[in-house]
Amino acid sequence: MKDNDEFLKKMEDLQVPEINPTGHPKMVKMAILNAERSAALGVWLIVVPCYFLLCVFMYYFFHVRLSIFVSMFNLMSSLDKTPYIGFLSPLLLVGLPIVSVIINMLSIMNVQYRRLDPNMPGAKEINISIRLRFWNILLILVSLAIVCIFVCYAIAENITVR
Repeated sequence: MKDNDEFLKKMEDLQVPEINPTGHPKMVKMAILNAERSAALGVWLIVVPCYFLLCVFMYYFFHVRLSIFVSMFNLMSSLDKTPYIGFLSPLLLVGLPIVSVIINMLSIMNVQYRRLDPNMPGAKEINISIRLRFWNILLILVSLAIVCIFVCYAIAENITVR
């Protein structure tokens, strides 16, 4: 009985912590997009450029002359030769990976901007946090590699040596 009374006395003497309900929503860090959905969408956005690069490597470096690789070259060359849709092949090969980078970056980044002290107008803070999601980061790196390959190709193709 004595232990029970001591326990009740200690429980009555406990101080309840104060919780500020208005401060909590400011600290919740939500991503703009869902990470799993953006990773799935990112895969679909880089399928065409990856397939084109696979065709190029198989055709030129490994000298594999299969019809599935030749048909991709014929499709891309017909897109370039057709008037009014010549912009479509650069859009497919460079634009889609850039969109994939943007979507995946939005899904793993959180940017928070706030004032440190309301009395000091110049005291501001920006917090940038990145969630480590393997598939999103991998897709960002693959998409950036694809864009770099095509940009380097375009630069090398248009440089003339005099």
